[in-house]
Amino acid sequence: MTSADSTPRLFGAAEVRLGRQRSPQHESGPNMVPYLRAANVKDGQLVLSDVKMMNFSPAEQAIFKLRAGDVLVTEGSGSLGAVGASAVWNEEIPGTICFQNTLVRLRPRPEITDARYLGWWARGAYLSGDFASIASGANIYHLSADRIKGLAAPLPPIGEQRRIADFLDVELARIDQLAALQGAVRESVIARITAALDARIGELVHRFGEHPFRRSIRSIEQGVSPQGFNYAADSGAWGVLKVSAVKDGSFFEDENKSLPGEFNPVRRYEIRHGDLLITRANTPRLVGAAAVANFPRRKLMLCDKIFRIATTPDLLSEFLVVVSTSTKIRTFCAEVSHGTSHSMANLKAGDVKSWPIPSVPISVQLDVIAEMSEMRSRATKLLNAIDRQAGRLAERRQALITAAVTGQIDVTTARGFSASGGLAG
Repeated sequence: MTSADSTPRLFGAAEVRLGRQRSPQHESGPNMVPYLRAANVKDGQLVLSDVKMMNFSPAEQAIFKLRAGDVLVTEGSGSLGAVGASAVWNEEIPGTICFQNTLVRLRPRPEITDARYLGWWARGAYLSGDFASIASGANIYHLSADRIKGLAAPLPPIGEQRRIADFLDVELARIDQLAALQGAVRESVIARITAALDARIGELVHRFGEHPFRRSIRSIEQGVSPQGFNYAADSGAWGVLKVSAVKDGSFFEDENKSLPGEFNPVRRYEIRHGDLLITRANTPRLVGAAAVANFPRRKLMLCDKIFRIATTPDLLSEFLVVVSTSTKIRTFCAEVSHGTSHSMANLKAGDVKSWPIPSVPISVQLDVIAEMSEMRSRATKLLNAIDRQAGRLAERRQALITAAVTGQIDVTTARGFSASGGLAG
């Protein structure tokens, strides 16, 4: 493809339309049809396990009905980096399917635009941040159809577009296969750690028995959650913890919300060194996560979605954190947690107090803490190496899409793209 072939043109390659504006809540009527929303569109993929129904009049169905080759782009998000995820609709569900205003539909003009090429262009615009660059908003970011229409899109002859799409279909499938293999290795490493921990906990229970956590609790409390800002507090300023501050046995003090300067802090809820923290509300996978706050910075306040627990002298907080990551406790949390949605689960104080804890002496607790720390240290090095490889694959994925749709490589021979994943010099 020559440079002239890939000269960017204003977006005349597709009809661009925002989805239906009305809210779907509690709607019913004679014309209920399935519809797609932002939750159904990920980067390059459609997630169709939870498709909702909404009433679209016949006139609305004529406007908002999807057809094969339509490219769907997420219109809004609380995260700037998540705006503009896209996927191509290929009639995965038969019949009439419409789309809501959380999506923008790009409908290719068949005489000049190949649908698969348009889909790859949209995915490249998402990965490179082009969609994020035209989003607007304060806390919730949005894309408008008019702004998308204003984007420049390389539009080579349609035969070349098809060759580019064929090339990317094959090459990205290879990259995705490698990424899936790395993901499987990562899961295997985590599974091995969990299996070793479960075996050790089982051995301790067999030798020493177990007791409910309540017997080792001196006090339990939760903080408050005043209105804060959507950014972390500066050093020396007051912030309130988010539930993401406690995850996978570790404490992340930067996961907090800055509080207004005029806020009068409740000093009794300030986080102190050695505090044992357990989340009482989070996603099902993370609810009941525990960590010890070691040497936290000052002026961080406990929120109302995290328990702070003081243990009796016979139970080390670090040992409790180790036990909390076992399959037995994670399964227990999943079974007793309750909430109003699949995305958020809640634990009562009584649920946490019922955790089964091995009744082992302090000397054995110290041994287990050291053993698990060493095992996790080795595993972390391996996981970090896997994550670095995944990052390089993601970079190659983005570079390959960008290079192909902008004509930087000849897709017939793939000349100009090095085996290491970058443009050859």
